[in-house]
Amino acid sequence: MEDWMFSEIFITWGLKLVAAALVLLIGNWLAKKLASFFVVVMDRHDVDITLTKFLRNIVYYAMLTAVVIAAAGQLGINTTSFLTVVGAAGLAIGLALKDSLANFSAGVMLIFFRPFKVGDVVTVAGETGAVEEITIFNTVMNTADNQRKIIPNSIVSSGTITNITANSTRRIDMVFGIGYDDDIKGAEQILLELVQKEPKVLSDPPVTVAVAELADSSVNFVVRPWVNTEDYWDVKFSLTEKIKLAFDEAGISIPYPQQDVHMYQVSNDEKQDAA
Repeated sequence: MEDWMFSEIFITWGLKLVAAALVLLIGNWLAKKLASFFVVVMDRHDVDITLTKFLRNIVYYAMLTAVVIAAAGQLGINTTSFLTVVGAAGLAIGLALKDSLANFSAGVMLIFFRPFKVGDVVTVAGETGAVEEITIFNTVMNTADNQRKIIPNSIVSSGTITNITANSTRRIDMVFGIGYDDDIKGAEQILLELVQKEPKVLSDPPVTVAVAELADSSVNFVVRPWVNTEDYWDVKFSLTEKIKLAFDEAGISIPYPQQDVHMYQVSNDEKQDAA
């Protein structure tokens, strides 16, 4: 009788162990296959390799956890309490790492939607610089004066992103004021000639030179040439200097803020009256 009971227990647990082992082996194989398939899909969409590896590990270990729980169920282990503990632990970890998780999710969105890429010059979170690296948690930029800025991705994605170099051409917006007594047509002709002679200014779209405002102390012209993006600052600096020199040569004034101070001589009698 005892031998029969022992044999039945042995067979029952043996079958459970075999079933649990099969669940682990097959489940682990499926988890690896699914994770590999996930990597292939990410590669086809040119997803960043750092993000691909990170998400691949998340997919694999999430499935492996489910497989272990299923194997434990085959052994007759009550998995309800285990799932409760895992859920509570996950909640605690999520609350402790909420800022990091926010940066991570923002990093995923930045890599997927690509509002900018490495090498672009962007303005984000009040900082302007060339993007050097986009990591899971941070965006690394180098400013024009060679400072490195490391900005959390959650801050990058929550504000306005200006991609300065996304397009191949840019328009330069400049304003030049002349005095009310100066020759408006002459100034306009000088501006047009200088802009048209600038070799890096594009002919299409056409240049705009026009009177934009009759201000308090000046007549303001807008000058708007189009250039290739990489030529933006060279052309702007060059035109600013050339226009100032040309205005000086033509006797056209550029008004600037000034204050007149008037001094009066007061007699001794006026001083006594004032006292």
